[in-house]
Amino acid sequence: MLRLNTVEVLIMDEIIWGRNAVWEALRAGSPVNKILIARGTHGKAAEIMGRAREARVPVQLVDREVLDRLAAPEGHPAGHQGIAAYLSPKAYVMLDELLEQVQGRQECPLLLVLAGWEDPRNFGAMVRSADAAGVQGVVIPERRAAPLTGVVAKSSAGALENMPISRVVNLSRALDKLKKSGFWVVGAAVEAAETYYEADLTGPLVVVIGGEGKGLGHLEQNCDLLVRIPMTGHTGSLNAAVAGSIVLFEIRRQRAMKGSGDGV
Repeated sequence: MLRLNTVEVLIMDEIIWGRNAVWEALRAGSPVNKILIARGTHGKAAEIMGRAREARVPVQLVDREVLDRLAAPEGHPAGHQGIAAYLSPKAYVMLDELLEQVQGRQECPLLLVLAGWEDPRNFGAMVRSADAAGVQGVVIPERRAAPLTGVVAKSSAGALENMPISRVVNLSRALDKLKKSGFWVVGAAVEAAETYYEADLTGPLVVVIGGEGKGLGHLEQNCDLLVRIPMTGHTGSLNAAVAGSIVLFEIRRQRAMKGSGDGV
């Protein structure tokens, strides 16, 4: 991870440089995680920002030196033209589209929301477990969380290819929308009164797992139910991907017992 001012980038992410390259990527609908524009850049910058807003791609204004330093290892020290974009290994889907896909399937709906996950390897590992547990889609926030990258794809061991990922501006609003669509929202929290195996997890569910060190935060208010994983050793918490996997496979077990999902 390389920190440049307020910008964090994974060196192995694919970056495209220059006004025309970024414009064409947006025009063609290529999956883009974020666009960086140097302050004071003119020309096509305004058009790119407008198209990015339409495509719901985040744009970050940075000092030109940030792009200079990012571009130098890539061999583009003078060719970035004040604009660069990080590409995603696959396209995101809109939340409405994800809902349509899930509600059109015969099995009981199960979605996963990852709140503030910053480690792309954990993100990929969680997608791998989610796919194995029968999750039908994952929702992530647009900001302050790892986007889809090559590292996520590699860590998912191929699971990302078949897992729809929706990126939303506001997780609280997204959860409220899912609740209105008939989902019960379950959050994993260390201080929850009920354990994950005591709760009834057989209906249409959205499972919310917070990032390591941060937990659910204010999203606890959006949950219909909070569950915890009992800890008996000296460790007070689990890796987020491990915790999420435990809850997801308990859902799979309960559904198999009630005949509301595929058997294990």
